[in-house]
Amino acid sequence: MSSPDTLARLEATIAARRSADPDSSYVARLNAKGLGKIAQKLGEEATETVIAALTEDRKALVGEAADLLFHLMVLLGAKDVALADVLSELDRREGMSGIAEKAARPKA
Repeated sequence: MSSPDTLARLEATIAARRSADPDSSYVARLNAKGLGKIAQKLGEEATETVIAALTEDRKALVGEAADLLFHLMVLLGAKDVALADVLSELDRREGMSGIAEKAARPKA
């Protein structure tokens, strides 16, 4: 059964496993391969999630979405970005139109 703490527990598990033996931990293995590999894996999972949404059943989509969230959390951990920072940004945007939020972003 899931809870609001699921992602916080996942974040703690990922942090604990980052420095583990790459032969015994998938998270450690990804981190040992570097940020480029982690980002590549996230991209692959995003593509698989889109494909599942378009062509597969609900169970497949749920599985791919879980993989996507997991790999996003690995990437955030590798960049020392806390889940709390991402959640704070979502809180900041709450109640704001997506169009208005995008328009308020600094121009590059």
